[in-house]
Amino acid sequence: MEWSPERWFNDAQQWLFEAVVQPVLFHAGLGHVLEDGYAATGWLLVGLLQLVVIVGLIGPLQRLWPVEPVRDRAAVRTDILYTLIHRLGVFRVALFFTLGPVLDSLFGSLRAAGLGTFHLDDLWPGVTDIAWVSLLLYLVVFDFVDYWIHRGQHQFEWWWKLHALHHSQQQMTMWSDNRNHLLDDVLRDLIIVTVAQLIGVAPGQFIAIVAIAQLSESLQHANLRLDFGRLGGRLWVSPWFHRRHHSIGIGHESTARNGRVVLGGHNFGVLLPWWDMLFGTAIFDGRYEPTGVRDQVEPGVDGRVRDYGRGFWSQQWRGVLRLMGRN
Repeated sequence: MEWSPERWFNDAQQWLFEAVVQPVLFHAGLGHVLEDGYAATGWLLVGLLQLVVIVGLIGPLQRLWPVEPVRDRAAVRTDILYTLIHRLGVFRVALFFTLGPVLDSLFGSLRAAGLGTFHLDDLWPGVTDIAWVSLLLYLVVFDFVDYWIHRGQHQFEWWWKLHALHHSQQQMTMWSDNRNHLLDDVLRDLIIVTVAQLIGVAPGQFIAIVAIAQLSESLQHANLRLDFGRLGGRLWVSPWFHRRHHSIGIGHESTARNGRVVLGGHNFGVLLPWWDMLFGTAIFDGRYEPTGVRDQVEPGVDGRVRDYGRGFWSQQWRGVLRLMGRN
């Protein structure tokens, strides 16, 4: 029998849908969303596979070559909750029922007005329509977009007030990637989905790109003393490269011409360090330093350090207060 990863994935998705998701939808009176439920099953399967890799591969690597001993296991447990919410599709399902109808209506109106989708993989017939070439092309485009989203999260003060939660983890582990304010995630996903619609990425390719990015980001955030060498570290973002982005006073701050410390930072690349190298935001200095946000460890003008919260709801609420200028 012919075997391929795509066929295996499709068979597993079909089985999981028929055995678990479809009965749940019928029981909940949601038989009218079976098609969307099947698509959601694909995301659920990807999330389950990612958790297997995180626990079975990245976890042992953390124990072999840790940057620092794990001191705050309660904070790590909160990060695990963030990971489960995102990787198992809870956040995506919430977006589907809230923003999904609005986006569908918007994109439908644009198509009705004659604004069709531009398919990026049609650029070079015979070459860019090859599956793996098309996938690489879309991956590079989305990573370029993600780089500028990340720059925006650090450049605009209102956005940084949300994104700072991600940087407030002083005990980085393989679970820290999804430690984000939900509003921050909504903004990013809105931009990514809009770009996906505009350039015509196929659903299967989009899932593959997201899966590759998420697994790579789990590795990048790991408590792992690992670099990819002088060449490899300039081809793909390593745990060391990204840890520099989280280092206090390095990853989220820059120095203005007048010498003042301002919002900014270094090493914004999500998958590819190329953009940091191209736009002058890369740091390759080989150092491992404490992670977090400066105002967690240095008192502000009021003499107090900032509390970013301990549990999930506390962190989300404090993010809203920061956005309102009350924290």
